[in-house]
Amino acid sequence: MVVHIVMFKFQEEHKTANLEKAKEMLENLMGKVPTLLSMEVGLNFAEEERAMDLSIVTTFADKEGLQEYAVHPEHLKVVAFIKSVVAYSKVVDYEKN
Repeated sequence: MVVHIVMFKFQEEHKTANLEKAKEMLENLMGKVPTLLSMEVGLNFAEEERAMDLSIVTTFADKEGLQEYAVHPEHLKVVAFIKSVVAYSKVVDYEKN
């Protein structure tokens, strides 16, 4: 199994609305991307300076499934929106036994 985690820091302009839209768009990927086994989307409540605003934890059967997700047209729509409203993001991918 492959776990894909991404954390996003959103731009301040329209931040709350953009967070909600991104969360909804991400959650709507379940059932649309065949290789996406699970997705958890979390909105941050920590007030620390190092805190990120939104995180996703997704799982795939294998690395190929993650690659198929990365280029899936529905996922690319979400990526385009998120890229337009985030300051930066961080990612971790790992294999889980």
